[in-house]
Amino acid sequence: MSEVVAGEAARLPSATPFQRLRAAVVGALAGLACRLPEAPLVALADAVGRLWYRLAPADAEQARRNLGRVATWCAEHGQGSAAVRAAATDPRALERLVRAAFRHRARYYLEVLRVPIYDARYLAERLLVETPAVVEEALGRPGGLVLVGLHFGSLEIPSLYVIQRRGRPAVAPMETIPDPALQAWFVRTRGALGVRLVDLKAARRELAAALERGELVGLIADRDLTGAGVEVPLFGSPCPLPIGPALLAHEHDVPLYVGVAWRTGDRRYRGRLEPLPVPTEGSRRQRILAVLEAEARAFERLVAVAPEQWWAVFFPLWPDLAVRPRRRARRGAAPPTDADTGGSRR
Repeated sequence: MSEVVAGEAARLPSATPFQRLRAAVVGALAGLACRLPEAPLVALADAVGRLWYRLAPADAEQARRNLGRVATWCAEHGQGSAAVRAAATDPRALERLVRAAFRHRARYYLEVLRVPIYDARYLAERLLVETPAVVEEALGRPGGLVLVGLHFGSLEIPSLYVIQRRGRPAVAPMETIPDPALQAWFVRTRGALGVRLVDLKAARRELAAALERGELVGLIADRDLTGAGVEVPLFGSPCPLPIGPALLAHEHDVPLYVGVAWRTGDRRYRGRLEPLPVPTEGSRRQRILAVLEAEARAFERLVAVAPEQWWAVFFPLWPDLAVRPRRRARRGAAPPTDADTGGSRR
């Protein structure tokens, strides 16, 4: 694994001196975050989140629109907490959700810095898995596996838990960020923990090869980063979702699961894993759309638990709610043969 990670990092473009300095600062902050007590760091992250809320009005407006839609859906379907349902009609309750979303966004970045401390003991003490039978079924079987995640709660905690439990490496696509030094830092740090990050341009080939080797493939699939997604109803309105998970499961005949972990207070987490049905009958288009529909229903169930932890709300998920215009995905279009497999902006 170390040789593969070194190769991935070596293929990245050269960084400028400033970019190398910034990556070094991030590395130093990560080292410091791993050594300091957790409680004051969480309090600091919350303070950063509160300040972030005041300094980023455009992000706050995007989150306000998206969380308003989620809260309305939760109220109509009797899902979520009373505080979430109240946000459907009470602007003050909605604003509390928006402020909480900023705090959880800051906490996520703290978790990114503290990844090296998340060993098996930490996970055993802090993570309560609500679906142990599904986890055993998914991770105990041989062969390839596609695990779908969201920009929700913690990405690092469930990823590392699955890798440690399965005892095999995982491969995941990552959108290239405009900072080669920082990109290389992500590649190195995640590679050391068993997650090999691959560029989106080569993702389909790399992920297919990983599945053929019997490895786990992870995809974050609640944001259409390429503009090639297919719209399906999500929280009551058409939302473009990447077709990568459905394509991989369909083309390689592997099982598909959705998994998340969210914060529950006292610096602890709850995790849940759900299987997604992969139809074997119907046309290719019908089967892929059926997977996307099932995926959207799973996203609704999971996000409703804690919408303020769905930090994808800071981005234009639904075209009609976008603060900043973006290219609209094709409504109901047949999934293209060479479509991108989707990925995550860390």
